[in-house]
Amino acid sequence: MALHRVGNRDETVEDIYSTPLSATVLPKYQVPQESSDPRIAYALIRGELALDGNSSQNLATFCSTWSEDEVHRLMNDCLDKNMIDKDEYPQTAEIESRCVHMLADLWNSPDGRGTMGCSTTGSSEAAMLGGLALKWRWRQRREAAGKPADRPNLVCGPVQVCWEKFARYFDVELRQVPVEPGATGLRPHQLRKYVDENTIGVVAILGVTYTCDYEPIADIAAELDAIEADNGWDVPIHVDAASGGFIAPFLEPELVWDFRLARVASINASGHKYGLAPLGVGWVVWRSADLLPEDLVFRVSYLGGDMPTFALNFSRPGGEIVAQYYLLLRLGREGYRQVQQSCVDTAQFFAEQVRGMGPFKLLYDGRGGLPAVS
Repeated sequence: MALHRVGNRDETVEDIYSTPLSATVLPKYQVPQESSDPRIAYALIRGELALDGNSSQNLATFCSTWSEDEVHRLMNDCLDKNMIDKDEYPQTAEIESRCVHMLADLWNSPDGRGTMGCSTTGSSEAAMLGGLALKWRWRQRREAAGKPADRPNLVCGPVQVCWEKFARYFDVELRQVPVEPGATGLRPHQLRKYVDENTIGVVAILGVTYTCDYEPIADIAAELDAIEADNGWDVPIHVDAASGGFIAPFLEPELVWDFRLARVASINASGHKYGLAPLGVGWVVWRSADLLPEDLVFRVSYLGGDMPTFALNFSRPGGEIVAQYYLLLRLGREGYRQVQQSCVDTAQFFAEQVRGMGPFKLLYDGRGGLPAVS
């Protein structure tokens, strides 16, 4: 039997739940006076987080709830990188640029290498940036023609709340087209009642939040072509592809919804939904650089160089962008197809089980749109 020498130790082993910090309710309104052991602070906060729901059991979210270990490591590597400072962190900026060009190509940009786009904190911010570009271009056209530009409106169907925020924050009338009986979103024949010379654009949704179905974007574009032929109103489309932008290209590449339609000016998508990236990243891409008015781009010099920026916020970590790039490299088109097809198969199986239960009426069964059920 081995012998062990026992010496004197000065170390004091404290149980987490017998420390002064744990002896009272954790501070809620004032910063505590004294410092605490990091292990104890971590354990207590982690214990409180156990009261949250288990994200892997959240069937009501579109957002990513799992990431590979490599993603966690890359996120940790980028914790201290401010992606807005492209002079200090040029490679993070390069990775963001690569993602923009890859998505432009994925969405069939006529000039994937010369297009314009950026990352955002999510698809809501990306949608608002797309909406701002629509408003600016409409106003420029109206002012150039000597016409009033004080009553802009935006036409859409059953949109997510970010578009209501956009309309209220940026003083645009939101003309929300009601859903017809039996429909799952905006239908082309409804547009003529809502579009006029003050319409800055039509939002078409590739994956309606409430029904999960795709709106018929090619048919919406055709109807706007007919409206222009009749009235002379050139109304662009912004595609809100928050969810479908990372689904359709891999599962239905033949579906025409993107920059293959000349009327589509811009597209937004969420990287942290079906792009599979961690929470906190979205994307917006314009068909061509001239569709983003220069007036909206700010040039910042105090970080070291002449840095153009178009965003609703400023500083934010670069980890989500790097994680998105990792996933594009890691999965490739075939990997994304496999993941999304598995999601579709699961959604369709789930829909059949719900249908068989009896009391529920399915609006959408996971076929032809998002891998979800409504």
